[in-house]
Amino acid sequence: MTSAVPAEPARFERRLIAPMVIGGILNPINSSMLAVALIPIGASFGVPPSETAWLITGLYLATAVGQPVVGRLVDLYGPRPLYLIGTAVVGIAGLLGALAPTLGVLIVSRVLLGFGTSAAYPASMSLIRSEADRTGMKTPAGILSILSVSNQVIAVIGPTLGGLLIGLGGWHLIFTINVPLSVICVILGVLWLPGRGRPRTRAAGRLDYPGIALFTATLVSLMLFLMQPRLSRWYLVVLAVALGVAFVLVQLRVVEPFIDLQVLGGNVPLIATYIRQVLAMVGSYAFLYGFPQWLEEGRGLGAASAGLLMLPLSVSAVLIIVITGRRAKVRGKLVAGSILLAAAAIAPQFVGAQTVIAVLALVGVLAGLSQGLTGLANQNALYHQADPARIGSSAGLLRTCGYVGALIAAAANAQFFQHGATTAGLHELSLFLLVLACLLVLVTVLDRSLGRIGSTQPT
Repeated sequence: MTSAVPAEPARFERRLIAPMVIGGILNPINSSMLAVALIPIGASFGVPPSETAWLITGLYLATAVGQPVVGRLVDLYGPRPLYLIGTAVVGIAGLLGALAPTLGVLIVSRVLLGFGTSAAYPASMSLIRSEADRTGMKTPAGILSILSVSNQVIAVIGPTLGGLLIGLGGWHLIFTINVPLSVICVILGVLWLPGRGRPRTRAAGRLDYPGIALFTATLVSLMLFLMQPRLSRWYLVVLAVALGVAFVLVQLRVVEPFIDLQVLGGNVPLIATYIRQVLAMVGSYAFLYGFPQWLEEGRGLGAASAGLLMLPLSVSAVLIIVITGRRAKVRGKLVAGSILLAAAAIAPQFVGAQTVIAVLALVGVLAGLSQGLTGLANQNALYHQADPARIGSSAGLLRTCGYVGALIAAAANAQFFQHGATTAGLHELSLFLLVLACLLVLVTVLDRSLGRIGSTQPT
């Protein structure tokens, strides 16, 4: 008799990595390139940083709503159709932005970019979960690390690429790059993404349109106030609170809520992860957009030079992810990342118009280390804390929390740079970030549930 040959263990489908990575970089490349383009765009249209900040706000208002909506659709219909539609919209938005004759049209293109880039991340998380179920892969830390590293790599080249493109042909070119990226994503998606995703999780399969409308109206009302916070605009705060209360009531009563608050209510560790994501991303995006503006206007550097000076931030983020990415434990990463964010918030207090380049690069390194540690750790924490049947919508909500952080950062930049990206404004911004960093330290240290993640699972 011949003994049976044991079957080889199933492996993760490697063809899925390319569309996941390229789709995943669409948002960060648009974010990072814009960081060095805000001053040239403002000069082109004759507007101050407080108005160009709407280019940031438009993108992240759209993604804050789009991520949970698309995540829900991914859970219902699978990742392939949403990925293809979303990446196609990115190409259309890029073309509109490249041809934009006014700031208003440019803001519209950013809103379209926000909705288009909302698809890749929840689609990727759904694909990873499906592959984990198929292969028995308990902790896909390596795959999650690849996605996180690819985002950071784009953050590395984004400001530099943006500066080079602006030098070659003006700021319009930073939108043009979306067209070929969109075409590549659609082709790879058609060729390699599975025709059927995870099974539908709900029989009804309907979207909560009132919930979506109330959530959007709440964010818009709040941002209209935060972008120009004045006592005379108090009614916007009242409106945002009223809409927010109505949103919560609707979500608790409908069968298929836009954001399942009842599930969140029973998952305190997941709620804590969402709070940490908001706080950490305020710090990341405030540096991403505020620091380059100050380098160009307050320090007097050109767009290309400012882009190059952002390299230490993103390189340090990539290196720390490469070093720690395959380790499943997250608590140590989050504690270290929150402390480093506090250090990065304090550092700008000691810089000015005459500060040497090496010191400015060190400020970026501190911010990059914090960004790399907290971003990957929160993503890994969500993977273990979320309901597997709602991984797409849970992942979309994590991104929404990140974009809420970006919206707060945009509002802070608009407030502190309302008279230009001055050194005084940078110092005020850093004090604001220090308060948020201290809150992040507190939320992280008090969350003992983090110690259980990765403690009994292979890395």
